[in-house]
Amino acid sequence: MRVSGPSRLVGELLEEILSQGAGPAPTKIGLMAYGSELGAAEIVAGARLAQESRDLQVLPIGPQVPEGEGLDWIETDGCEADVVAAMEGALAEGRIDGAVALHYPFPLGVATVGRVVVPADGRDLLVATSTGASATDRVEAMVKNALLARAVARSLGKTDPSLGVLNVEGAPSALRALKSLADGGYPLRFGRSGRGDGGALLRGNDLLSGAVDICLCDTLTGNVLVKLFSAFTTGGGRESLGWGYGPSVGEGWPSVISIISRASGASVIAGALTFTAQAVRSHLPRLVEEEFAAARRAGLAELLRRERPQGPEAPAAPPAEPTDAEIHGVDVLAVEDAVKLLWEAGVYAESAMGCTGPVVKIASARKGRAEAILRQAHLID
Repeated sequence: MRVSGPSRLVGELLEEILSQGAGPAPTKIGLMAYGSELGAAEIVAGARLAQESRDLQVLPIGPQVPEGEGLDWIETDGCEADVVAAMEGALAEGRIDGAVALHYPFPLGVATVGRVVVPADGRDLLVATSTGASATDRVEAMVKNALLARAVARSLGKTDPSLGVLNVEGAPSALRALKSLADGGYPLRFGRSGRGDGGALLRGNDLLSGAVDICLCDTLTGNVLVKLFSAFTTGGGRESLGWGYGPSVGEGWPSVISIISRASGASVIAGALTFTAQAVRSHLPRLVEEEFAAARRAGLAELLRRERPQGPEAPAAPPAEPTDAEIHGVDVLAVEDAVKLLWEAGVYAESAMGCTGPVVKIASARKGRAEAILRQAHLID
């Protein structure tokens, strides 16, 4: 029977209301569900907590556990390499829009920006950076970290975040370079230390009080800061505060993979998932490209050339090959020297920064020879 008149109008109106109420499809975030020191149940609890937000769907990745019944699992064997491969595959296929991982060996040039709770008033503070490495040179990395952190801040809706440089090694040089970039037109707003001498160089007190929106530092310092701010109320065995070590950012890097630790509790896991979803919805990789484009217009390339220490020309890299093995234990300041040494010996290698420190990535078939070369050069034990 054909419906017409008022009944048809009412039906069309109800259909329109229902379609509007459905809203956009939820953002799908993969969650590495294997390897937590607190157990898989803690990861599942974090996933369920995050899914209280209707615009987020969590897909745990790893061996399925009874506590995870009802969640849309991407099931794997109990092997970290298999979990990582499944996560990468789901990202490549578009099954998930972003991911939260307990560990990921980002390539050089990619780092993560952590997010912690300020003890003084409960606001958030971005820590740039907390895993990965945006560059091998300390000052260059801190300059790039500022651009990456601004992109992350923008993904959170902070259009004009204030920035300060933690007073660590290289901080005065990094601050000088950033001021030069700002003078060239890059839209950078410096915050002020709450200490008597003021200025944009931060002390520890400024982090506790939340003097700025972004704390700029090197990755190893940032990693320690996130751990301290996340776990200081628990005695260190569990990270219970904040949003984890943050989303991955780097020039030309297309993915949003955020990092938590093996000690992250359910509340931090949930925070990391919602943080990641927000970064995805804000098109974080595009924001990164916008920041670098603005910095290049302000003279970034020339500035980095001036600041970069001059050294001997690097040897040519051997033909590239898949790097499915890692060598740990190389000092962060020597990781590039290790790569160059292997290149000179005809072994293709890449540097990366994992959650536990720097790694040298090589083909598994060449791992033994590579370790022998690095051991002979006293670069590993």
